[in-house]
Amino acid sequence: MILPIVAYGSPILRKVCADIDSGYPGLQKLLDDMWETMYNSNGVGLAAPQINKGIRLFVMDSTQIFQNLEEDEVDLYPDAPGYKGVFINAKITKLEGKEWSYNEGCLSIPKIREDVNRIETVTIEFLDENFELQTKVFNGITARVMLHEYDHIEGKLFIDYIKPLKRTLLKRKLDDITRGKIKVDYRMVFPK
Repeated sequence: MILPIVAYGSPILRKVCADIDSGYPGLQKLLDDMWETMYNSNGVGLAAPQINKGIRLFVMDSTQIFQNLEEDEVDLYPDAPGYKGVFINAKITKLEGKEWSYNEGCLSIPKIREDVNRIETVTIEFLDENFELQTKVFNGITARVMLHEYDHIEGKLFIDYIKPLKRTLLKRKLDDITRGKIKVDYRMVFPK
């Protein structure tokens, strides 16, 4: 089932989410719905707060980013072919490398894209959909997607990383999103 995406201004997007255990009710259905919702919205990641669930859960599929590249272009990306997976109770254990800038957007903040600086390599511990402990190292765009989704379960948004003046200039657009004065091609829930 395709779920509505929670819009900017909703309090759940600013909450630090809670861990879950394998007995979380309806987890497999929730995961299926999250994948369907993410793909239907043309996203590469989706976190539980974006569908109004205050739990430490997100899905991502950065393989989509590399699918339409030419063979010689793929070589430019150290993280190709990307990663598709479920992250439960994720915790970042290490950030390494330089910060680099890339233009980001968010399903909860539609039609706004801004350059955001993030660290290039991240090590993360998480449980997969079978509740098996995983430790993985991500870099490049895949690390960026993972960090963006991880921020959601920590109550952060990509706009938190942009300069205050730029955020001030975006205030009207952000207010319009909160009020539902925006047209998107996926279902959304607005706080006002």
